[in-house]
Amino acid sequence: MEQISTDNRIKGIIFIILAAFGFSLMAFFVRLSGDLPTMQKAFFRNFVAIFISIAVLIKEKQPFRIVKENRSDIILRCLFGTSGLVANFYAIDRLGIADANMLNKLSPFFAIIISIFILKEIPTKLDIIVTIIAFLGALLIIRPTGLISEFMPALVGLYGGFGAGTAYVFVRKLGKKGERTSVIVFCFSAFSCLVTLPFLLFDYHPMTVSQLLCLIMAGVSASLGQFSITTAYKFAPAREISVFDYTQVIFATLLGMIFLAETPHPLSICGYAVIIGVAVFRWHRLRTA
Repeated sequence: MEQISTDNRIKGIIFIILAAFGFSLMAFFVRLSGDLPTMQKAFFRNFVAIFISIAVLIKEKQPFRIVKENRSDIILRCLFGTSGLVANFYAIDRLGIADANMLNKLSPFFAIIISIFILKEIPTKLDIIVTIIAFLGALLIIRPTGLISEFMPALVGLYGGFGAGTAYVFVRKLGKKGERTSVIVFCFSAFSCLVTLPFLLFDYHPMTVSQLLCLIMAGVSASLGQFSITTAYKFAPAREISVFDYTQVIFATLLGMIFLAETPHPLSICGYAVIIGVAVFRWHRLRTA
């Protein structure tokens, strides 16, 4: 098992909590932007991130290049990250932001599964048990009712967690190969803009000044989250720090209750408790093992 220094673990924890705050703000501003198309929101979120990542690249004063052996991993990180992002935005528009965030926060459990195939990391029995329990907790949030208007957005939100989890596995793989955070974030942002641009051109909806400002703030908040979480997983693997990513649900719930008058469904709260509970239990067992 890879040995992680205490300093790197602490840095990873700090960055992942910062990322959680950034992503919860992103969801909040996406919801505030109103009834714009999902692809339009996704484009502007990443368009802002492109300029921020370019600024970081310039500040680093290093030539932009991607090592040949990293290119396929970069592409896969972009594919899964973009599809997961669009799915998450779709869910945010149709579910409470706390529910959408919680489904997205299944990503660490998906990462455990995907790491078997990508990083050849074999999960322990504990990993398998907590992953199964976490998905049972997700059913409390999805709440199959037979109503497509409620069930489909939850399933799409679940895929958002899968896409994010798979993308983070590739981030971890690239980090272990020494790829720079700024390069990874720039490639993801540029790729996402290219994918969503055709939808924007053919289905553009005029925006008010407040909507545009909300999308700009969503992009700024997402960039904070993206840089922070990419940096976090370079300092430490998911099994060491992923539990702290669940602070995002706390941030999102508070933002939803205070500013959007959203109160999570009682079954959703039970689902949060199950998923966060097994995440904390797994993290504690790993620390004391």
